[in-house]
Amino acid sequence: MTPEARHRLADSLAAARRGGRQIAPPPELPADAEEGYAVGADVAALLGWDRRGWKIAATTAEMQRRLRASEPIRGPIYARFVTAAPATLDHAALLDPIVECEIVLRLDHPLPPRDAPWTAAEVEAAIGAAHGGIEIAECRYPMDALPPTPGILADGAGNGRYVLGPAIPDWRARDLAALPVSLEVDAVVRRTGSGAEAMGHPFHVLLWLAEALRRRGEGLAAGDLVSTGTCTGMLRPAPGQRHIARFGEDCVVPLAFA
Repeated sequence: MTPEARHRLADSLAAARRGGRQIAPPPELPADAEEGYAVGADVAALLGWDRRGWKIAATTAEMQRRLRASEPIRGPIYARFVTAAPATLDHAALLDPIVECEIVLRLDHPLPPRDAPWTAAEVEAAIGAAHGGIEIAECRYPMDALPPTPGILADGAGNGRYVLGPAIPDWRARDLAALPVSLEVDAVVRRTGSGAEAMGHPFHVLLWLAEALRRRGEGLAAGDLVSTGTCTGMLRPAPGQRHIARFGEDCVVPLAFA
């Protein structure tokens, strides 16, 4: 992208965020993931909103195919869009929303910038809790005009709202990869899956993110949330529906759409 096109796109996406609206993809978009993330960083700087953590998407081959990505992708979670369960959201205020049931990791210890790669043991030790959660993904581009992946990265990887449920009991002693996850809509099970949908295990997602940020000279802070990717695929909600995400038998996350 030319510098002028990059600035125009960042300005347009930031304005769309502030106005809660969508825009048509411009003729010139980021050419690759590096440019996409750079525009996304410009948008975040223009907004100046507090970041609560990171969302990860495309953690399975099927989701990468759908998103036309060659690896997982990341975007910021903004603090203003995190709500504790049970939650009710105004469907009319959302932009082509997609419901995804996700295991959300909360860090108790930072993973700061450093030269040496992170180990799996170090990353796991930084986790303070594993929560059940629901991502309501949104995009500032209309669903019927989605650009290639670099353009989506410029829009924060389609980040939207997040409903944070309770911590999963005994999460450290359990096999989160084998944890059954389901999504009910108006008391009917519509989607099922497991924690293994998140790159084989949610901890693998956190390690991938820590390394992706480390290579850019960035890190993770204590208190950050990491939404590790959908365990149940994607589902479009409708006004008036009541959704319940279940993570095993003892972690329930209710969400209603007004």
